[in-house]
Amino acid sequence: MIYIALAIIGIFSGIISGVVGTGSSIILLPILAYIFSAKLAVPIMAIASIMGNISRVIIWRKDLNIKAFLLFTSLGIPATILGANTLWILPAQLSNLFIGLFFFLLIPLRHYVKQKNLHIKNWQMVIAGGLLGFITGVVFSTGPLLLPVFNGFGLTKGALLATEAAASFAIYFTKSLTFGALGVLQQNILFAGIMVGSSLIIGNYIGKVFVLKMSEKMFNFLLDSMLVIAGLSMIGTAFYK
Repeated sequence: MIYIALAIIGIFSGIISGVVGTGSSIILLPILAYIFSAKLAVPIMAIASIMGNISRVIIWRKDLNIKAFLLFTSLGIPATILGANTLWILPAQLSNLFIGLFFFLLIPLRHYVKQKNLHIKNWQMVIAGGLLGFITGVVFSTGPLLLPVFNGFGLTKGALLATEAAASFAIYFTKSLTFGALGVLQQNILFAGIMVGSSLIIGNYIGKVFVLKMSEKMFNFLLDSMLVIAGLSMIGTAFYK
């Protein structure tokens, strides 16, 4: 029953990320952390995100911006390896607490970045990749910050979704390899990740076919609400599980 519920939630999360480019990990990570623990939830979600982002790249492949992708991942990939190793040496309670607090911090951060109407240059994209790669390695979800960064590089619509998905794929694939080297990817973790990833793919394609008519105000409200709920859930897990 738990896996059936996860599949349904995964499809719903995939629809959201397929339409707006982010949101799946914000919904799924606290649920996975409650079931498997925060440390195991991160590699499960990494595997699922690889599958989900591949599907988004395929959907929008004609709009992929190779230059932005290479600039971001040049420093983002090695920084992700450092971040994932940092996560794994942290005590479980601290992992939950840091992830929960970061979800709360994302709310003002993403609004600040958006209001600044960033115009990002090549070298700034490399630095952003390093910073967000490390943060993603430690706390997992930086989607609400990735979108403004790529948008600030001049990408919109399909190009924004395709390039952000390709960069996320590279980051999460690196995380999965790192967790594999640490001996984390056991059979149950792989199975859960593939199952959740498959449901995300289904949701992504539904989101492509039935593009949701959502106002920007409503989108911001829902995303902030998800971050608050996810943050409270992760912090609660840190103290009560």
